[in-house]
Amino acid sequence: MGKKWDTSEYERIARERIEQLRKKQNEDSDDDDDDDELDEKPIKRTLLQARDYKVDLDSRLGKSVIVTKATPASDAGGLDQRNMGMSMKVERSSVDQVRERIKLNKQKQSEQEKEYDFEERMKELKEEEEKLKAHRREKRKESKKRKFDDAHGDDDDESDLATVMGFSGFGGIKK
Repeated sequence: MGKKWDTSEYERIARERIEQLRKKQNEDSDDDDDDDELDEKPIKRTLLQARDYKVDLDSRLGKSVIVTKATPASDAGGLDQRNMGMSMKVERSSVDQVRERIKLNKQKQSEQEKEYDFEERMKELKEEEEKLKAHRREKRKESKKRKFDDAHGDDDDESDLATVMGFSGFGGIKK
């Protein structure tokens, strides 16, 4: 047969533990020790806020990204708000804030009601795409240039050292 549990014994142990915890809490509340209070206080986080910048999702379309604690906040996706000290809770809006937001939306709608010519809109979209492509080209050129400089920067040092030592080369292509 299995072991029979003495319930009265375990109830007594539980009561003693509760009494010890109560005594400890009373003693802690009587002490004015700031160090203990600082260790136990939770971190205050701000409420979740909307981003004030545009996230570039097109550049990572179809790619997998692994996010760890070491990943920079700009690459972390939705986790960057938490890393920036936000609590992932949304602020509750008051009635006045909702009314103001409705007024703003009505104003935006009245401004946007001006009719766009389809061709004008297409031109604007093409211009935006051109700007985006140019920006990406610039970035690509900069990264290629940086890689090229890093790769060939060391060769200049070696060639300078070779000329100082009197070598014109080791039978390779002359520069």
